[in-house]
Amino acid sequence: MKAQAIRFCDRRADIDLHQLQALLTKSAFWAADRQIEDLKIAVDRSEPVVSAWDEDKLIGFARAISDGVYRATIFDVVVDCDYQRLGLGRKLVETILAHPCMQRVERIYLTTTHQQSFYERLGFVVNSSTTMVLSTARVD
Repeated sequence: MKAQAIRFCDRRADIDLHQLQALLTKSAFWAADRQIEDLKIAVDRSEPVVSAWDEDKLIGFARAISDGVYRATIFDVVVDCDYQRLGLGRKLVETILAHPCMQRVERIYLTTTHQQSFYERLGFVVNSSTTMVLSTARVD
């Protein structure tokens, strides 16, 4: 497989939710238990949404939400384990950042567990002083 054969897409409608669920289960410990119904809501309410494809196989995904001016947050950057170290994660993030709805945003956030150095190479800096979290319990 060659990285040049990989196709990137920024159309939400092209996301196969079953393939997305399988990708997250395989390659993202932090999202391995996400349900199709919830993925649909998350994808539908995100802009931009970027995916990477090897023919008809979803091999990479990232999404963001933004007010278009002041703040945006990037979520769910994931590349299939079998396709890592080819620059696909970088391309996913760069495609998100280049999207028209992100052009005026003054501050872009993301949360990562183990990949700080990857994001630092893309220009992100550690910001330990302003991040707070309110975790709400889900009732199933």
